[in-house]
Order: sequence, then structure tokens, then C-alpha cells
Amino acid sequence: MTDHVFVVVVAILLDLLLGDPRGLPHPVVGIGRLIAFLETPLRRLFSDERQGGIALLCLTVGITCLSGALLLKGAALIHPGLAAATAIYLSWGCLAARSLHRESATVVDALQQGDLPGARHWLSRIVGRDTRELDEGDIIRGVVETVAENTSDGVIAPLLCLMLGGPVLGLAYKAINTLDSMVGYKNDRYLQFGWASARCDDLANYLPARLTGLLMIVAAPFVGLSAGNSWRIMRRDGHNHSSPNSGIPEAAAAGALGVRLGGLNYYFGMPVAKPTIGDPDRPLAPVAYRGAVRLMYGSEALLMAGFILFSAISHR
Repeated sequence: MTDHVFVVVVAILLDLLLGDPRGLPHPVVGIGRLIAFLETPLRRLFSDERQGGIALLCLTVGITCLSGALLLKGAALIHPGLAAATAIYLSWGCLAARSLHRESATVVDALQQGDLPGARHWLSRIVGRDTRELDEGDIIRGVVETVAENTSDGVIAPLLCLMLGGPVLGLAYKAINTLDSMVGYKNDRYLQFGWASARCDDLANYLPARLTGLLMIVAAPFVGLSAGNSWRIMRRDGHNHSSPNSGIPEAAAAGALGVRLGGLNYYFGMPVAKPTIGDPDRPLAPVAYRGAVRLMYGSEALLMAGFILFSAISHR
């Protein structure tokens, strides 16, 4: 096994076993603090908000990549083992399968214990919609949509970047994704200032989202779900979303699970009717959530297996 493959495999195992490295410096937390630190001075420096947002994007990605590269270089100068450990740690921080599972499971566990207010509260921590009036079906819908979308954003996309370009490319992706989550809103404050970050995130996720959809289709029969229906719904409803990318994995998951996603949500008290994705062949119940989690892990396992196989053939 090559050093690069070893780093990626160990990072995945650490993520699956431990989740986020809590209590330790986390790359994404550092990126978030950098964005918050840069926003105010850049707003003052640029009268044109869009230009300020472009500067924020360039500085955040540039500083993140440079910091990662310097850490790896410095570690290599000290000892090869330290370089490998640093690469593993940075790669581990780019992945989020276990944390996504943990946070979404907290919502469903509260729901199954009859704690509807608690389920609404925990859901509000992982979605942007209003959750105060949601019933059980809408809560499950929110959790399934989050797991499906973040299978691409939080698992497959960063893993693909780690496979293609190592920790530095993985950090670059996390910088773009974090920028979008912090400033990529379509409101008065960020419509212009976050424009570049939102567009860059769309571009960065274009191929990973479609790869995620295909991986979900292939993984579906291995986790007890429908590959044929996943393919059909992804083709039919994959673009029924305001995002050019999020609808693809959501549609693939909805088809595999036999549920309907999308529909009416509330944001800041205002109703927003979104196109529906999938058919309501099965109810939105905890079993659908558990299927979405299996689909996430199945997709990750397929990508990992493909990477190891390709690396082995290339090495030979």
C-alpha cells in the first residue's frame, strides 16, 4: 500500500471510529475563525461587496492551503513519521461521516423517545429551516435530506479531493464549503458579499454530487434498497432543487428509500414551497433515516474500494 493510500485509509478509519477530533484543534474550526476574522476588514476595504467577497474567497482558500502545505513541509523536515501523522490528521479533519451520523441520530433518538420538542431542537442544529412547528414526518424528511445532501458535501466530495490531491486539496475543498455555509446566503447581508463563495461551492460540488448519486445507486442493493428506483428518481427529479447539486444525491436517496422529499419549508417565518423529489411509496419514518445512513456508508465504502483497487493496479 502506498503512503498516499495509507493516509487516506487511516483517515477514513479514524473518522468512522471517532468522528470529529473533539478536544483537539480542528481544521474546519480554524477555517471558520479565519473567515470571521477577515469579513469585517474586507467589508471596510472594498466598497463593492462582490469584490470584497472575491477577496475573502481567495484569501481564505489561499491561507488554508498555504498553512496546510507548510505544516506538512515542516513535519517532513522533522521526521517522516511526523509528516505521515500530520497528513492523516489533516485528512481526518476533512471527513464528516461519523459526525453526520451522530448528529442526525440524536434527532431520531429524541423522536423515538417521544420527545418532539427535543427532536425539533436537535434538528435545528443541522438544518437551516424553521423547526418549531414540524411534525414527525417533517422532522424525518429534514434528517433524510440532510444526510443525503451531506453524503456528498461532507463525505464523498472531501474524500475525492483527498484521493486526488492529498490533504492540501482536501483543505481547499473544506475552505470553499465552509465559506458557502457562512456567507453563501441569499439575504441582504450576503447576497453580493457571498456571491463568489456560493458560486465556487457550486462548481466544487458539481462532479462530486453526481458521483455521489451514482455511488448511491450502486450501493443501494448492498444495503437493502432499490437501485432501479434510485436511478429513475435521480434522472427525473435530480434538478428539482434550487441548488444545481444538492438535488442529485437527494433524488438518488429518495428513490432508493421510496420516499418523497422536498415540499413546504419555513425560513425565518416565511413559507418556501420547494419542488418535491421522489414518490411517497413509503412513509417518512425512522426506518427511512436508517436507510439513508446505510446508503451514506455504502457509498463511502464503494469509493474507498475503488480507490484502493485503482491504486493497486496503477502501482503494478
